[in-house]
Amino acid sequence: MLFDLAGHFPIYKVENDLMLSRSGEITAAYRLELPEIFTLSPADYRELHAGWTKAIRLLEKGTVLHKQDWFTESRFKGDFEKDHSLLSAGSERHFHERPFLSHSCYLMLTKLNRTLPKSSMSGLLRKGPVPLSLINGKTMTAFSETLGQVEKVLSDAGMELHRLSVDALTGSRQRAGLLERYLFLKGDRERRQLSDIAFKPDWRIGDKRVLMYSMADAEDLPGSVSVDRKWEKYATDRTDLRAGFAMPLGEQLSCNHLYNQYIVVGDGKAKLKELEAKRLRMESLAAYSRENALSRDATAEFLNEAISEGKDPVRAHFNLVLWTEDHGNLSELRNSAAAALSQMDVVPRQETLGAPQLFWAGLPGNEGELPTNECFDTFAQQAVCLFNMETHYRSSPSPIGMRLGDRISGRPVNVDLSDEPMAKGLITNRNKFVLGPSGSGKSFFTNHMVRSYHAQGSHIVLVDVGHSYRGLCRLLKGYYFTYQEDDPIRFNPFYVEGTIDTEKKESLKTLLLALWKKDDEPYRRSEYVALSNAVTAYYAHLDRNREVFPCFDSFYEFLEGEFREQLHRDGVKETDFDTGNFMYVLRPYYRGGEFDYLLNARENLDLLGQRMIVFELDAIKDHPILFPVVTIIIMEIFIAKMRKLKGVRKMILIEEAWKAIAKEGMAGYIKYLFKTVRKFYGEAIVVTQEVEDIISSPVVKEAIINNSDCKILLDQSKYQNKFGRIQELLGLTEKEAALALSINKANDPKRKYKEVFISLGGQLSKVYRTEVGQEEYHTYSTEESEQEEIRRYTKQFGSLEKAIGHMARNQQQ
Repeated sequence: MLFDLAGHFPIYKVENDLMLSRSGEITAAYRLELPEIFTLSPADYRELHAGWTKAIRLLEKGTVLHKQDWFTESRFKGDFEKDHSLLSAGSERHFHERPFLSHSCYLMLTKLNRTLPKSSMSGLLRKGPVPLSLINGKTMTAFSETLGQVEKVLSDAGMELHRLSVDALTGSRQRAGLLERYLFLKGDRERRQLSDIAFKPDWRIGDKRVLMYSMADAEDLPGSVSVDRKWEKYATDRTDLRAGFAMPLGEQLSCNHLYNQYIVVGDGKAKLKELEAKRLRMESLAAYSRENALSRDATAEFLNEAISEGKDPVRAHFNLVLWTEDHGNLSELRNSAAAALSQMDVVPRQETLGAPQLFWAGLPGNEGELPTNECFDTFAQQAVCLFNMETHYRSSPSPIGMRLGDRISGRPVNVDLSDEPMAKGLITNRNKFVLGPSGSGKSFFTNHMVRSYHAQGSHIVLVDVGHSYRGLCRLLKGYYFTYQEDDPIRFNPFYVEGTIDTEKKESLKTLLLALWKKDDEPYRRSEYVALSNAVTAYYAHLDRNREVFPCFDSFYEFLEGEFREQLHRDGVKETDFDTGNFMYVLRPYYRGGEFDYLLNARENLDLLGQRMIVFELDAIKDHPILFPVVTIIIMEIFIAKMRKLKGVRKMILIEEAWKAIAKEGMAGYIKYLFKTVRKFYGEAIVVTQEVEDIISSPVVKEAIINNSDCKILLDQSKYQNKFGRIQELLGLTEKEAALALSINKANDPKRKYKEVFISLGGQLSKVYRTEVGQEEYHTYSTEESEQEEIRRYTKQFGSLEKAIGHMARNQQQ
């Protein structure tokens, strides 16, 4: 028999963001933003639980709280309209059509105008609205006040509520509203289309096949419930990663489903009287059967808990609706639902006879049709434990950040580790400390982070000791400084675009003193003044002689000639400035000397304007002459960028070279950077792989860790037995320690990625996937065989970009 739903639709009117049913019930609907999954500690779960419990207590009798969580299969859509770079376009292709579950959560609060129906009798046959005189102003005012109180309590507990507007409920020309979505089980991005609904012989909505599992009988529920639960696959023998008790029915159930959660607030005192009468009745019948005795004891226990702890009884109902368009997938859908419910110790009970009435009662605004015989008696505290508490990772709307993956599905999300956390007060500086042993994916993560920041306009200075960034630097056409016997490292700190300023003069004097004096050798005031005069006079000499190229050679020649004569005319004594000693010590850096290449470069001169500069120091990190000089030049370059590039983001990333830098008396520079770089819209990052380095270095403990609000850890499994020391040094909470030790515990074997733990000021911590496309993989890889192949294709195609693109296409075929 066909039934025309249009003439019997139970929602009479939607006005002022409220729904009025034909039975006279008023419903307010909200979109609810839940906390992100795996970000909550046991204390956070207790706070959420307490928030829900308080909200339920605020509801007047005759109110239904209906929470509805939607999980719909979706696919990530790559953005191919923008003019992307090679790596960005590769990332879009890599993630395009990546499947994931889209989650949206709604909360409906319904003020009943009658008691709930006692049996599964559909209200579809009821015609015409209840007279509006039943909905008086006093009722509306009281309901509005209750709504405001509930909103405040839930917001304080860590959730965001957004009242659904008329369009959000009823829809527009372009988009289906919540009512239409529910009736036809549509995803939030599906096109509008009416469908037939049939419950016999099989439940069908259009092309969808639908199943329902209900939790309506206390006998089917677990013997005990809790606010949260240990999530076994991410746990270790030392730590527990917690998740909501009902999580198996949320993100972990990887199919189209929605989870309805109802709390019906009735007359608590009347209910207790009814239960007391039942207890007395069972008492008199207990001698006749064991079932009566057990019923008596259970009722007495319920009454004792209600009276001793001041709990008000409520009625509750939960059901799970699943659907698929694949007709042959129903068996798998049943298995998935049964497995999820069994994880919660719930007896899987597929609803058949009562499914139409329960489905109808799930329509937002129609909660008054929930049959009482499908509800069970409980307390709000226990019922709330069965609520879905979390949602998936949210993508930051910030224009900056890096693309990382949602831990469960791998869906790409934008993660801002700098500006957004600063604006929210999660961190007070943008500095980062990265810890990850060899093979943990550390270089891939840092390459990906650097590439992302560069694409957003940052100036980056990188200090490395392993050629981890050579491919990226070449692709971005940056400056790559390294030392080889046939091509030694070279700079030109004397080259200046335009007029030299005071800061540049000071950095040159610092360099000259470092070349002249030992670390523990003091200099006199007269020597410093002489050097200051020499630098000033040299640039005046260059202004007069435009053909002279600024470099150390021409500076040395100026000192030997014109400046020596000036000192003689001024009567400067050798005791005040020993010119001969100075020239002798600096002679190795002049033409023909042992290090004449170091300070006389004629290429890669625009260090201030170049946005990507890599210093690879592996070959000279133990050199007593070259390393201190190169270190000074690196610091001078970044400090110049800090002070001169106003309003431009700056980043200095120091890999394992920080250990050598600290030993060479440059620890003061590192401390200065980490304490002051935030004032210049910059961030300092240190990367290390050994735990002992952290423990043994006062520089790391005092300067770096204390001034790095963002802490990034990669796979720590090999440090599991001594992670307590790391936790103490980094100031990680128990929740953060559990997250860090859960890295890579349950990775998807079908995909190639490593996980990374990120803590922002100890207030927000998450584990993400670091997953990149083939183009990025070949750019970041340091495998010698792959690098050789890149060099061969570069020679063949004439450019590195074409070579990487060719290799990526071959890999994808």
